[in-house]
Amino acid sequence: MSSSTSPGEGFSILPIQMPSMPSFPVSAVHEVRIRRNITKMPTDIDGRSLFLKNVPADSTESHFRALFASLIGPGRFESIVFEDDRKRRWGTDPAQATKVASYGKKRKRDEKEAEEHAREEEAALLPDIWTRKIHKSGSSAIAVMADEKSVDVALKAIAKARRTTKYPVWGAGVAEDAPELGSAWITSHLQLSRSDKAATQKAVHAFFTVFNRKEKEAAETAKRLRNEPDEDGFVTVTRGGRATPATRNEAEAARRKMLEREARKKESTKDFYRFQLRERRKEEQAALVRRFDEDRKKVFAMKEKRTKFRPET
Repeated sequence: MSSSTSPGEGFSILPIQMPSMPSFPVSAVHEVRIRRNITKMPTDIDGRSLFLKNVPADSTESHFRALFASLIGPGRFESIVFEDDRKRRWGTDPAQATKVASYGKKRKRDEKEAEEHAREEEAALLPDIWTRKIHKSGSSAIAVMADEKSVDVALKAIAKARRTTKYPVWGAGVAEDAPELGSAWITSHLQLSRSDKAATQKAVHAFFTVFNRKEKEAAETAKRLRNEPDEDGFVTVTRGGRATPATRNEAEAARRKMLEREARKKESTKDFYRFQLRERRKEEQAALVRRFDEDRKKVFAMKEKRTKFRPET
């Protein structure tokens, strides 16, 4: 393993030269960890995408476009999706996608329906109140390259840059139209925070439309799975089988049935072992002897009372 790779994780380390600023007049080196993108759910961009870790907080697509252009030349970098924007950009929850894929029988939506749903989800987003997002420390991103060859070229260029200590400069070659930070960034945020009431109301209505559609789809999926056996012949047990809550009589009947089942279960395991049979016979014999002694005492007591009885004259 080369020195440009992080041990145990397979990451290549890309050092970036951070230029000095008036507020911090010291040049520093920031390390971004990069490796091939590996996903649980296969997609059509897996072979030509890179997973980036510890991206700078002020990262934008323009910054990484200029960065990769300085490393491997222009035209090989396509786009980048940051950690905060991943769900919004692709609209896919990996955990939910895994659950849906495990069913194996979910119908594929046609392209027209998928485009319509994408438009609905886009309309459900609230207006942005920041002209440029600041990422949290240590956040990740997925960079999409033009082809698989560009991924190999990028990884080789990263290893060469670390070996020769010729690090790319952060922000060099970035377009001038990129939104600025600082006081101008805060001023624009204060203006955008006062969003239009009609636009906000429209986004809220669109959100509930998407929410209701997803709730309906989840209910239909649960209903179908409740009656459909899987490949092994088992029927999946799902929640929500009852449409209305149980009444008091039904609850009491269910309680009686449960007590009866427990009693039958206890009775069936009462004389399971031989020593239990012996103990039970001893207890029955002792109980017979005890009842016999009690009955004999009662008879003696009745005889004594009869002999002492004297009728009044």
